[in-house]
Amino acid sequence: MTKQRPPGSNWGDYGTDDRLGRLNELTSERVVRAAAEIRTGQRFCLSLPLDYPGGNVVFPFRHPPERKIVERTEFLANDFPFSRQRAGATGVVNDDLVTLWTQYSTQWDALGHVGSQFDANGDGEAEVVYYNGCYPGPDVDGMATLGLQGRGIMVDLRRKFGDAKIAVDHAMLQDVMREQNVVVEPGDVLTLRTGWTQLIADMQGVPEKAVVHGSSAGLDSSDPKLLQWVADSGIAAIVADNVAVELYPPKPGGDGTPYLPLHELCLFKLGINLGEMWYLTELADWLHANGRTRYFLTAPPLRLRKHVGSPVTPIATV
Repeated sequence: MTKQRPPGSNWGDYGTDDRLGRLNELTSERVVRAAAEIRTGQRFCLSLPLDYPGGNVVFPFRHPPERKIVERTEFLANDFPFSRQRAGATGVVNDDLVTLWTQYSTQWDALGHVGSQFDANGDGEAEVVYYNGCYPGPDVDGMATLGLQGRGIMVDLRRKFGDAKIAVDHAMLQDVMREQNVVVEPGDVLTLRTGWTQLIADMQGVPEKAVVHGSSAGLDSSDPKLLQWVADSGIAAIVADNVAVELYPPKPGGDGTPYLPLHELCLFKLGINLGEMWYLTELADWLHANGRTRYFLTAPPLRLRKHVGSPVTPIATV
């Protein structure tokens, strides 16, 4: 049976079995193009500490990493002497484990993070499906094995709007891009600095609910012109230093509309991965001071097969 595709989607454009979506636009030629942005060799870590934001004020169902010490031959591996394994041996060892909520801190959304109910097989009944009609949805493995690298494009929303919680629609985004001389081309990774993770970092693991939920810009996913621009732009991925790229919680829609319109467009229809809660302050300030908006990005997720999100330690090189 021929696979159906939702209106406005690109299902099948990269092949009927494709699970990478717009990451297919990160061709070898575009990675070489991106590498031309490396001029100084200076690097920026774009990750928060993975135990930030702290607590579960942001999302009550996600929690900080839980670290434990591994038990090794009936003793905890904390300054564990090798002499316990072989008499007379020198040295000590430490060994730990972590229980990790994959989307607690700086992370990638896999395409399997958000799907929809859609009649992909054309039998007249809607079923739960994910990008390109897949079930289960694509995990982070493809992103990891691709070796995700490309050209990042910085749009500094905080420089324009400050820390106010504001929905940035298409017209506002285009104004900022014109003011900052930002040009986006197919295969680029759109990077949105809102300043939210800087507020989180400033609170040092003890986030204030009013600040967490009442600060910083997000894309106005209720704006159809903005969604159409995302679709037409050819961008490979979108990352932001806020909790959801789009304004969260979203503006209420009517019956039959997505709860998270940008997530549904990007993850379900177009195969555009979303990066959330990245730390962008130092990179954005450096780019501004040096009259630049582009950088080389290296950001593969952990190779967590069957997982719909992954922590990431992105590196920007300028």
